[in-house]
Amino acid sequence: MRRNFAYPLLLILVAVASCSFTNKSFDNDDKDKLLLDLITYVLEKGHYEPKEINDDFSVSIFQDFIDIIDPTKRYFLESDIQEFEQYKFQIDDQIKNTDITFFNIVYDRLMKRMEEAKDIYKEVLSTPFDYNVNETINIEYDEVPFAASKADLKERWRKQLKYATMATYDGKLSRSAAKPAKEKLVVDVDGKIVEVESDTFKETEETSDKPMSPKEAEIASRESTRKTLDEFFDFVKDLERKDWFVQYINTIVDEFDPHTYYFAPDDKDKFDMSMSGKFEGIGARLQKKPEGAKIVEIISGGPVWRDQRLEVGDEITKVGQNGEEPINIVGMRLEDAIKLIKGPEGTVVDLTVRKVDGSIEVISLTRDVVELEESYAKSANVIKEDQKFGLINLPKFYVDFDDYSKRNAASDVAKEVERLKEEGAEGLILDLRDNGGGSLKTVVEMAGLFIKDGPIVQVRSNGKRKDVYDDKDERIQWDGPLVILVNELSASASEILAAAMQDYKRAVVIGSKQTFGKGTVQNVIPLDNLVNANDHGDLGAIKLTTQKFYRINGGSTQLEGVKSDVVVPDKYSYIDLGERDQHNPLKWDKITPADYKPWDGYIDYEQTIANSKKRMAANPQFKLIEENAKWIKLKQDETEISLNYKVYKAEDKKDRTKSDYFKKLSDYDSKLNFTSLKYEKELFTQDSVLREKRDRWHQNLAKDVYVEEAVNVLQDLKMNNIKNGKLVSVKG
Repeated sequence: MRRNFAYPLLLILVAVASCSFTNKSFDNDDKDKLLLDLITYVLEKGHYEPKEINDDFSVSIFQDFIDIIDPTKRYFLESDIQEFEQYKFQIDDQIKNTDITFFNIVYDRLMKRMEEAKDIYKEVLSTPFDYNVNETINIEYDEVPFAASKADLKERWRKQLKYATMATYDGKLSRSAAKPAKEKLVVDVDGKIVEVESDTFKETEETSDKPMSPKEAEIASRESTRKTLDEFFDFVKDLERKDWFVQYINTIVDEFDPHTYYFAPDDKDKFDMSMSGKFEGIGARLQKKPEGAKIVEIISGGPVWRDQRLEVGDEITKVGQNGEEPINIVGMRLEDAIKLIKGPEGTVVDLTVRKVDGSIEVISLTRDVVELEESYAKSANVIKEDQKFGLINLPKFYVDFDDYSKRNAASDVAKEVERLKEEGAEGLILDLRDNGGGSLKTVVEMAGLFIKDGPIVQVRSNGKRKDVYDDKDERIQWDGPLVILVNELSASASEILAAAMQDYKRAVVIGSKQTFGKGTVQNVIPLDNLVNANDHGDLGAIKLTTQKFYRINGGSTQLEGVKSDVVVPDKYSYIDLGERDQHNPLKWDKITPADYKPWDGYIDYEQTIANSKKRMAANPQFKLIEENAKWIKLKQDETEISLNYKVYKAEDKKDRTKSDYFKKLSDYDSKLNFTSLKYEKELFTQDSVLREKRDRWHQNLAKDVYVEEAVNVLQDLKMNNIKNGKLVSVKG
């Protein structure tokens, strides 16, 4: 089937949701069982690639649910797991019969073990840690077995708490001691904590010049860790059984693919708010990892984006509130960690972060509402000697679903292209780095700005029907040289545009070895639509994968993403990032290609790519980036950590020295000049904040070696660009 993309994708998906799930009645007074029945039915009938719920599925649920609720293996004993294993091959049958026996048994045992854990950590923390002992801890918890006995479990807690406390111990040794507030810390001669006030050793502005002794620092760091765990378990105590059941439901849902997700009623409200474009918090998306919460996306305009110290790949391990003792979120459910990180606009959150290079930093951020303007397209003139080029940065493919004509990425990019043409741009760079995607309709329209006409993307639904979305407008707004910049975080809609321009040979794609690799479409289905909500209350919603993207050459962008024409190294080159690092991603496949004709506007497209690769190999800045990427990979692969303080300090010093060595990457100067367009300069007279934002952006662009190479490629393309000798009609 071949047709224009006439409606926003959301409208199409709503139509699917409203008519596809109507042939079954759901009659269950138990809300948990009703929810399980609804979810599995929708997955079976609506998912793009539904899985068979069989014994293999059962084993996956068994393993994943236990991994999720006890990721560091400090609650359950080996005997607990052996007892649970009687259900290992029964969960599939329980799901089909809306039986939740497995969940109930695991939940009840978890509550018991968590109560016991309170006594364990308090006992462990009542005895001093000996930082002179040569011992290590393996933080690759997947490789660690469950404790065989309660004695083994206590030893596991001891090592984990020593590891968690060591950085605090080092910090207290390294800075001036805080004066005790109100009450003193009472200890016996062995350093065992006897009595503690809640505000003891709270940091104040009044500090002594005398550093703490090792004994004082050891005692204070143990107390800091104890307070953190007290607060963590108080937090967990407030969770209800339904919160844990939602986790079980999402373990089932997650087996289908990483983008299918169940939203409990409260979470659905938050999702709706995020879809409206309003983000309150720090402006980052997180992924659950055994060692904390990993940053997988930074939202343009948010506090993290403005601060610039955090980056994708960093892991948050502790969260504090405006100078208070932080709470360790290792082992905490992601939803609960996010609740600690989020907060009202204007409040401060302190994040203890393990950087991608392995270093530990505490970064304080003021929570805010993301500035939407920074999520929109913006452009700059790029001047090299006597030549002028244009650069358009597009953070996402945005659209107002209520009124498409009001504002959307395609129309905004078209405006920027026209403005750059008016200012004499001889080539164009479209920067899609870190662009996580968005509206499919805007992709089709945007691609049409650069080609005469033809297919842009193929989409296949769960019924295996294939639709081809075309640009049928023969007008071309930009027929000059075009370069598209991508990286590992260019996803979804970004990959569609880059793939289409690559298949047409319309643009040279420069960037990472491959893009993110998300080639799927999701659709949100309110579960209340399937039953009488008045009988059960709000049931939430499920975000369901219903379609898959394919390039016009027939290949999927799923997993493989888009492979750059010119591959340039970056710090993520050797670490797992993207769809392939997700849990249960759909596989790559291909379908029949669409009917399209490559662009004939360049004389020697392949030679341009060859020239760029040659420059890359000779550029010392790229060699330094490559070295940095290999070092980051090396640090991430280190899972055996020393608990000896001298070894810890020596490793820390070595890492900091290496980290400082790589800071010279930011000293690079491309010698390119960047200026705002005329219309924007006129706005500066009334908006000094906008001027400041653009100045900062231009400064960063001047240090950007990828932009420098994009300009070099534009110069090559300009030299071999075919001029037809006739006027080209312009879209307006």
